[in-house]
Amino acid sequence: MPLPAAAPLPLSTSERRALLDLIRHRSTPQSIVLRVQIVLGAGDGVANRQLARTLQTSVPTVLLWRSRYQAEGLAGILQDRPRPGRPKQISAEEEAAIVEATIQSKPKDATHWSVRTMARAQGVSKASIQRIWHKYRLQPHRVESFKFSTDPAFVAKVRDVVGLYLHPPDKAFLLSVDEKSQIVRRDKPAWNRG
Repeated sequence: MPLPAAAPLPLSTSERRALLDLIRHRSTPQSIVLRVQIVLGAGDGVANRQLARTLQTSVPTVLLWRSRYQAEGLAGILQDRPRPGRPKQISAEEEAAIVEATIQSKPKDATHWSVRTMARAQGVSKASIQRIWHKYRLQPHRVESFKFSTDPAFVAKVRDVVGLYLHPPDKAFLLSVDEKSQIVRRDKPAWNRG
């Protein structure tokens, strides 16, 4: 014998208006929109199974958000509860030390920290380093300063190039080509074969 459909969730006019306003906002996360749609459907008396099918979710999800709204109101569906799981293992002090080391120091025999070298140096996992760097928007592999050439003829070469721009030769076509460090030509160009 099938179970009877759940009674409609009682929603006042102001509650329904507040829920509809949430759905209309473009900035409302999709997880919250789903929860609001569940509550509105339950308020309209739609059966839990039908609601789950229509919203392409599971019946336990419908039951969870329906009961959470019934018990706590709007605040119950807007906030996630802490989830069970492994407790945080890196303290705030350790996190600060990782950030400080990333910004203030360099590894031995390297130009910058990598996830692996920092994880080894700090005694934590690579995933922890990645999370901390992402949280603080750290990118030690990116250099934000100008690098000077170590070529002894650098100044003379710069003068030659700048001289061409300032005083181009008569009846000449001047082209500028930027170096692409990641692209290596494998063969000679057609005009240079011979």
